[in-house]
Amino acid sequence: MRGMLFVLCVLWTLLEAESQKPSDCARWCPLNSKCVNATACRCSPGFSSSSGEIFTNLLENCDDINECAPPLAVSCGKFADCQNTEGSYHCECSPGYELASGAKTFKSESENTCQDVDECRPGQPACHNSTVCVNTLGSYRCRCRRGWELKPGFQNMQPNTTCQEMAFPPWTPPPGMQSQTLTSFFEKIQALRRDFKPALAQDTIQELIESVDVMLHTPGDLEDLSLPERHKVATHLLSELERVLRTLAKAMPGASFTYHSPLNTELSLKIQERGDKQATIGQRHARMSLDWDAAATASDSDPTMMGILSSCEIRKLLAKASLELDPEKKDKLKNTLGHPVYGTQSKLFSAVNLVFLSNTDTEHLDSPVTFAFSHPTKTTEPQQELVCAFWKNDGRGGGHWNTTGCWTRGTGNHSTTCQCSHLSSFAILVAHYDIQDPKLELITTVGLSLSLVCLLLCILTFLLVRPIQGSRTTVHLHLCLCLFVAYAIFLAGIKNDGDWNSQVSSHLPQNPHLEKSPAGCKPEGFGGLGLRCRLVAGLLHYCFLAAFCWMSLEGLELYFLVVRVFQGQGLSKRWLYLIGYGVPLLIVAISAAVRHEGYGRNTYCWLNPKSGFLWSFLGPVIFIVLCNAVIFVITVWKLSQKFSEINPDMKKLKKARVLTITAVAQLFVLGTTWVFGLFLFDPLSWVLSYTFTILNCLQGFFLYTLHCLLNKKVREEYRKWAGWVTGSKYSEFSTSSSNQTQAHRSSESGM
Repeated sequence: MRGMLFVLCVLWTLLEAESQKPSDCARWCPLNSKCVNATACRCSPGFSSSSGEIFTNLLENCDDINECAPPLAVSCGKFADCQNTEGSYHCECSPGYELASGAKTFKSESENTCQDVDECRPGQPACHNSTVCVNTLGSYRCRCRRGWELKPGFQNMQPNTTCQEMAFPPWTPPPGMQSQTLTSFFEKIQALRRDFKPALAQDTIQELIESVDVMLHTPGDLEDLSLPERHKVATHLLSELERVLRTLAKAMPGASFTYHSPLNTELSLKIQERGDKQATIGQRHARMSLDWDAAATASDSDPTMMGILSSCEIRKLLAKASLELDPEKKDKLKNTLGHPVYGTQSKLFSAVNLVFLSNTDTEHLDSPVTFAFSHPTKTTEPQQELVCAFWKNDGRGGGHWNTTGCWTRGTGNHSTTCQCSHLSSFAILVAHYDIQDPKLELITTVGLSLSLVCLLLCILTFLLVRPIQGSRTTVHLHLCLCLFVAYAIFLAGIKNDGDWNSQVSSHLPQNPHLEKSPAGCKPEGFGGLGLRCRLVAGLLHYCFLAAFCWMSLEGLELYFLVVRVFQGQGLSKRWLYLIGYGVPLLIVAISAAVRHEGYGRNTYCWLNPKSGFLWSFLGPVIFIVLCNAVIFVITVWKLSQKFSEINPDMKKLKKARVLTITAVAQLFVLGTTWVFGLFLFDPLSWVLSYTFTILNCLQGFFLYTLHCLLNKKVREEYRKWAGWVTGSKYSEFSTSSSNQTQAHRSSESGM
């Protein structure tokens, strides 16, 4: 039984095997497929049909599967591309990359060893021989060689870039300037341009700097130019030097270059590939630190260039240039000084530093540039400070100093640190802020001029009118003489302008390092600290003190006349001269011996307020003014009593008028109007400022009115002179008068 079952199993197996012979496969299976049985087919690996892997449709096809199409079924990795093939795929390195093994294809990301191909390696002449090949990630570019520039019609950093040998850029004189010195200079420039060789760019740069130094050191007829013309020459020179040096630096073969000329001009150049960190360059006069992004041109991968040219000589052309403060700076100064700044005077205190980069678009930098400028030690005075400024073109060929976009961050012993949001030509200035109202200056000038005329008339009157001669007239005469000399000196020499090429002032502390170093620049001088300004300050000190001493003698004479009328005639002339001229001479002599440097300020030739030196004037003035104020009160009181005694029936209105005129007369004669100045504590109190200025500038006018025009004897003498001049007959005036007239004469004499 078991045997029969075994035979049946064998027969069944043989029959099933016979049914699956190739002859039984479907003969209609399409390309890239295999039959499964007589009615079905299966697509080969790498192919698929729309019906699935196994299909029975006679019209079905097996299409290639694109393994590289999205969504990606495979990943080749970085710097590689997937390449589809018939029924399969492979990976290839992207153009500009190759496998480390040198093979052409690989199968998966794990086999990826793609690395950049250096197209600039020897044996691959990828660029024109006038250019340099610059390998980039997966590609390359061509840029001009050092000392070469683009040919017209070509673009830089392209595979077909073609260049030509660089030339010295053209440089023409500033338009409209007639100067033999400039003509000689530009003849040298043309010679440098004609003989220029890129390989000798460093030598050309040195000769260029020396030519500029020689022109500025011996300026010749440039000194005859007006200030606006000098500033136009300076503006032109700075802008053209920047352009020419930037071009010549590109031809320089080395990576850095520093040149120090015999006249202390120093140039520092730094050229290197663009980096991603801070870049720093410096020399003795200045140092600069900035981001590479600010130094390099965004569209150019040439080596980045930075340069600083520091010159002491060019300051001669920039002397007396105005300084313009930005609004933010003005507001800050108003809060600090407690008064608006009406004007600013400045002096150069460091070398002029011309800064230039590869990037020419430096008007608005994303990140500020930090500078450190060397200069001598300077202790600033009130209303003074060291400021960071740049030379700004005014659009008309000239320029001026400006502080917009620059901030002073700190000052050490020998340098000042600045930050600026743009680049130009920079310098450290000593700025003195003028808080004097220009209207007050105008009032002072006009008032003192009028007073000078009136004082001269007073002097002539006191010398020539015989009927009024006496001790009181002597006091009047010398008071007017002192005020006349003081006002004349004040108008002629109070301001300190200085010379345009003045040297360092004697009062400035010297920097031994800069004095010994050939690179050190001496600061531009402040003229008022020289002998002339010290002399003016000393004369003003003496003349004003003498005027106040004679005012005190006016008070004594008035006291003897009104209060002690029956106890003598006052001081003798010997004592008058001794007090009027000897006392102020003694005060000035002691002041000069103790602190002679106290005479002179940076902008005005007057006493320096440092160390309390101003009290050598204020002390005596306060004492005299207070004494005269007491005399003023006493004499007005005594005069009111005398008027009542002489004529008790005088009407109250007339008496009040006479007393008022007398009081006003004494007010100006005795100098008590200076009390307004003693109470002028608040500089913003314009009422007191104007009152004090007007009253004291017109003191000469008031003296002439009170002592001459209101004096009857003087008026009679004037009529005589007028008669002699016109030839008309003059009748003598009677000297007899009533008691009331005598009283009036007494009051006039008291005035």
